Amino acid sequence: MSFLWSLVSFIIAVCVLVFVHEYGHFWAARKCGVKVHRFSIGFGKVLWRRVDKLGTEFAVSAIPLGGYVKMLDERNEEVPVELKPQSFNGKTVLQRAFIIAAGPLANFLFAVLAYWIIYAVGIPAVKPVIAKIEPNSVAAAAQLQPDSQILAVDGEDAPDWETVNMLLASKLGNDSVILTLTPFGEDQPRDKVLNLQNWSFNPEKESAFRALGIQPVASKAGNVLSSVVSGSPAERAGLKVGDVLLQQDGSPVVWSDLVAQIQKGNPISLLIERQGERHTISFTPVEKDGKYFAGIAPTFEPVNEKYRTELKYDILEALKKGVEKTAQLSWLTIKVIGKLFTGDLSLNNLSGPISIAQGAGMSASIGLVYFLSFMALISVNLGIMNLFPLPVLDGGHLVFLAAEGIKGKPVSEKIQDFCYRIGAVLLLMLTIFALFNDFLRL
Repeated sequence: MSFLWSLVSFIIAVCVLVFVHEYGHFWAARKCGVKVHRFSIGFGKVLWRRVDKLGTEFAVSAIPLGGYVKMLDERNEEVPVELKPQSFNGKTVLQRAFIIAAGPLANFLFAVLAYWIIYAVGIPAVKPVIAKIEPNSVAAAAQLQPDSQILAVDGEDAPDWETVNMLLASKLGNDSVILTLTPFGEDQPRDKVLNLQNWSFNPEKESAFRALGIQPVASKAGNVLSSVVSGSPAERAGLKVGDVLLQQDGSPVVWSDLVAQIQKGNPISLLIERQGERHTISFTPVEKDGKYFAGIAPTFEPVNEKYRTELKYDILEALKKGVEKTAQLSWLTIKVIGKLFTGDLSLNNLSGPISIAQGAGMSASIGLVYFLSFMALISVNLGIMNLFPLPVLDGGHLVFLAAEGIKGKPVSEKIQDFCYRIGAVLLLMLTIFALFNDFLRL
């Protein structure tokens, strides 16, 4: 059921974002007087089609992993003399650049619209208040104190932990970062400089702030099991959902201490209560992907009301926040891509369609607002990726048009064809690598 939910959520997200991107190209082409043969969502066999009064075929095809807008173009077909003014290649360099750039631009506008709706409706969040500072950590060296609220990261407002994490992650490879904090409930902002010269973290395993030694105020783990993984050491030992953990090796159970013992691979002995009866159950964690694994998860107590907030604004302020959030995400994405090239961030962190599908399913299961936020994030990434100067992408086409504008004539078909082949190979290799990462995570 989880797989099916993720798959359906993924298809919905992809179809919406592909429609947005391709509609940008389509709208710009129509505005510039270019005849459009087909507007397709998906590739392969056409499942549904409709032709409008201008002769454009709108189609939904069998493979929903992309789309395209096919325009009248003398480079691909014979064009009657009377239709040449409506051909793509017959337009000026600026008009063609506008048509190509309109796709990524539409993705950015979608993100602005999505965040506008999110901030107008309101989205629950947890204030970035520090619960604990880990000893011998970067945060401890900077003398950060518990019960402090983070206000900004390098001068950028941070109203919730998601924003804090996003901003800190973008600092990977930097020498330092400045956190603006205040004692929780007070208005006494002060700056603390964190030394990042020896800092690194794996986004797949931990958040940026936890890697710095910052433990957030969050929901607390209870002593009742909420899940037991099938085939895990805990299940084989006889633990079940609903079991109450009373003692660990003769001492009252503290979930964080239990996790610490599991992560060391130490044998575990638990006194539990089930339906009024007490049992002693023992098991030994097993190693999986370099970490020890028991297969149990607790129930959680909600975060205290005083730490909760709602990011909600009036219509105009929500629009402003939507623009700011989209710009922030765009700049972060560019910096992260740069860190992939410099080696500050491992290529193993690249995600493919499987990871995206899991993210789609997870966000959709939480609620519509979160699913919309997920689509906004992917839309920004789609817009930026399409602006890469790779010949098969919109950015590559824009590079050719820039060269044409400078030279006064188009780049030769032979050179363009060669570049398209190289670009296609590079894009295929990148896709295969991302898929490989996905399978490793599975």
